[in-house]
Amino acid sequence: MRTRHTSRDARREREFAAFVAGAAPRLLHTAALLTAEPPDAPVPRARALLTHALAHTYADWDGLRGDDPYDHARGRLVTRYDRDSWHPRAPRHHPPPAPGGVLAALGPRERLVLVLRLHEGVAEEQIAALLGLSAERVRVLCARAVATVLGPRAGRGVPGGAVRTAGAGSGAGAGAGAGAGAGAGGPR
Repeated sequence: MRTRHTSRDARREREFAAFVAGAAPRLLHTAALLTAEPPDAPVPRARALLTHALAHTYADWDGLRGDDPYDHARGRLVTRYDRDSWHPRAPRHHPPPAPGGVLAALGPRERLVLVLRLHEGVAEEQIAALLGLSAERVRVLCARAVATVLGPRAGRGVPGGAVRTAGAGSGAGAGAGAGAGAGAGGPR
């Protein structure tokens, strides 16, 4: 019996080590984008998020059979970042993002949605489910983040300064509201 547990634990450790070797660099990059830490500097907040996500993924490893461990680890990373950035009891022992970076101009949730949507390629509906938001709210956050990142160029051609993101479609999407009536489809 002990031999079976030992071999199962060794297999688990090998599988997890292989997963970490392949996924950790991308997860660390995602965490660095979320925290808006400069890529050329040490990234303590991003490393703390990554460590937390990988520790929970390892603890849940046996229950992940059939599920994508990368999605699980990314989900842990995202929920930890979201909790730490929005809840007043969250630990604040890390400094805020350094000014000057493009993503540092965004609020935490806007940055989170933008990184998940554009860097990770996660669908709006999946982001909404992960964060407990409506898909429409995710679209609005993404549009606002894109507009902030692009600066004054973002609102050209769309009345009201709205930005159309991939999948935003027409109707009640990012361009709906005051001034989105006649002539909303063509450039000015």
